[in-house]
Amino acid sequence: MKIAILSRNPGLYSTRRLVEAATSRGHQADVIDVLKCYMNINAQEPSIHMLGQALPSYDAVIPRIGASVTFYGTAVLRQFETMGVYAISESVAITRSRDKLRSLQLLSRKGIGLPTTGFANKPVDIPDLLTMVGGAPCVIKLLEGTQGIGVVLAETRKAAESVIEAFMGLKANIMVQEYIKEAGGADIRCFVIGDKVIAAMKRQAAPGEFRSNLHRGGVASVVKLTPIERQTAVKAAQIMGLNVAGVDLLRSQKGPMVMEVNSSPGLEGIESATGIDVASKIIRFIESSRRPQIRQARIRGQSKPQ
Repeated sequence: MKIAILSRNPGLYSTRRLVEAATSRGHQADVIDVLKCYMNINAQEPSIHMLGQALPSYDAVIPRIGASVTFYGTAVLRQFETMGVYAISESVAITRSRDKLRSLQLLSRKGIGLPTTGFANKPVDIPDLLTMVGGAPCVIKLLEGTQGIGVVLAETRKAAESVIEAFMGLKANIMVQEYIKEAGGADIRCFVIGDKVIAAMKRQAAPGEFRSNLHRGGVASVVKLTPIERQTAVKAAQIMGLNVAGVDLLRSQKGPMVMEVNSSPGLEGIESATGIDVASKIIRFIESSRRPQIRQARIRGQSKPQ
């Protein structure tokens, strides 16, 4: 197969591992910078161009689209989809998961456990907003934040009111969440492929820090999931429509709670912590997903074996 990997940096660990895994299984893998792509949108022969030339045809595409380029990146991915290329995670699913508020609303609608979350846009609503989430301490998050950036733990009600007022004054979109004290500054990253959790790690926040992101100094270790945690992670990914996802859970007294569903989960932390070859599992999933399509195309005489 010919596989396109949408990534702005071929030197990133996750991108390199996907190229290595694809190559080791006999496939061609090309890294494509979405911001260097431009599109010819028409009904007869849609195409994607880069540096003055049309891209060749591909059998599958793996999107590794950063949050800062979501709009353009998903537009390029949609063009691949328009051209009949199999996307392991579709553009609509990525867009859905990147909208933090929308994703939480979808998860809550399907009965997935979540920290109580409040959303408002006027300072006059702040007192009631804080009451909704159980008062202080509480967590305040920028909707556009990534990797723990724009996440604040307000330990007192007065501090929470000040932070929310400041964000609102800057016209920033925020949500306020219940603080799950019993989680102890740790969360669980479940790596979901298809209908299975293929790897999981516990991320423990550094001393004096409540954010467990590895980019913030968190420490990763192997963790054993309960059946309900596995079910919750898989269901959350499926609700988002993602075949590949990093589902972040908190262990609470009420059961597992989903914090976020990540459409482009990094591979370095999970592979290092677990020793599992996650990249190869992604390539194998593409192989198994593509086989029925390839067989149908061969029957129609529209393609030759790769």
